Amino acid sequence: MPGFHTIKQSKAFSLIELMVVLGIMAILMSIAIPNFIAYRNKGFCSQAERDADHVISAIISYFSDPTRISIPHYNDLGLSLSNHVDITGVDLSLITVSVTDNTSRCPLEYQATTSGWNSNYVFTKQLK
Repeated sequence: MPGFHTIKQSKAFSLIELMVVLGIMAILMSIAIPNFIAYRNKGFCSQAERDADHVISAIISYFSDPTRISIPHYNDLGLSLSNHVDITGVDLSLITVSVTDNTSRCPLEYQATTSGWNSNYVFTKQLK
């Protein structure tokens, strides 16, 4: 119709639409980032727990030779682990493997709720 002005349709986003999208992204990131950090830090705990399992497996292999009758030192096992390992025991009936998380990044909350951990970033497992 003559005399009427048509409104030009814009192909861009309005400021309100952008603010809504940014708000949604901020909410999602506030949930995702702490969970990601917690999962990453629990990975440090898992590494120490896996190291203890590797040491115990190596000790079992070490004693497969019947001439070996004393508790081995970590260096005798031929392992190369990223964490510090202590192997102790009075006799062969009970051997204790202690693995220290060298990163000190295993969350204290995880240590408090998981058996084998103490508050000094040390995971202990026993071989009976």
